[in-house]
Amino acid sequence: MTLLVSPHVAAAFRSHIREHAGPLSIHTSSLDAPLARDDLDRLAVAYLSLDVLRTARGSAGPHAFGHFAGLLRAAPRLAWVHTGIAGADHPLYGELMDRGVKVTTSSGANADAVAHTAIAGILALARNVPQWNATQQARGWLPLDGPLTPRDLPGQHAVIVGMGPIGLRVAEVLRALGMTVSGVRRHAEPLQGFEEVVGFNEFDRVVAAADWLVLTCPLTSLTSRLVGREVFDRLPAGARLINVGRGGVVDEAALLDALRTGRLAGAYSDVFETEPLPADAPLRDAPNLIISSHTAGRSSGAEGRATQIFLDNLRRWRRAEPLVNLVARPAHASGT
Repeated sequence: MTLLVSPHVAAAFRSHIREHAGPLSIHTSSLDAPLARDDLDRLAVAYLSLDVLRTARGSAGPHAFGHFAGLLRAAPRLAWVHTGIAGADHPLYGELMDRGVKVTTSSGANADAVAHTAIAGILALARNVPQWNATQQARGWLPLDGPLTPRDLPGQHAVIVGMGPIGLRVAEVLRALGMTVSGVRRHAEPLQGFEEVVGFNEFDRVVAAADWLVLTCPLTSLTSRLVGREVFDRLPAGARLINVGRGGVVDEAALLDALRTGRLAGAYSDVFETEPLPADAPLRDAPNLIISSHTAGRSSGAEGRATQIFLDNLRRWRRAEPLVNLVARPAHASGT
């Protein structure tokens, strides 16, 4: 049987892969060296690593992700695919799972980096950093007095949607800053350190008391367009939004309107419905909006941690043990 990895992963982690692959024959998804039909027929395991996944957004013409995906679709004996990111909402994974292919993710590999980025967005908005930047560009001087005086963070309330490793880490830091935290997840259950943890059926209730709405959730049928005009109207005056989950969780037209009217005091988003975000997108001119380029999870150690999760799972797969981070069902929305 055959294991498929990218040329980069094969070169960077060669000894580790050989140690864990056992009898599997290792092949690469090189655009310049097509996989032989016999090897494709024997393909059983594949690792969609970060270097390949990063070519999926905004690429035109042949690219590493498209080539890799084509091999997976054409492999009749494919049994398991591991992805180097935490999300599995790309349609490819749903296609594969419909065929009975197991899909696992690297959830947790970049949790600290994404959580730190979310906290950076919260602190920047809390201390009026967008106004600092605007004042600097205008060569002005803006003492933050009167209505511009920043509110103290201790005592403010955050609602975090998505209680995976990222959401839990964000909550830990916010509590250390003196804030109270509630959580929203698929199933409600008490959790130490949280005011309450509710299901999505109670989302409208808890959001009405949120100074901060923090999105760390995947894009699913439950979360698609979860945050729109009704939610922005329900949030208290002066509330702010942080999105390090997926772009499709937020109605971007509603977000733009809420920022322009001042209904929302500020927002930070790392993710968007269309990526790269078009240069002429109206959101680029929205007031009090901080934008980054889907890079919240970037860090020097992310690739190694994701690959280690794959290698640990590869050992489990060879021993017929349960895989970690197994995706339970296909997601019904697009994006990577």
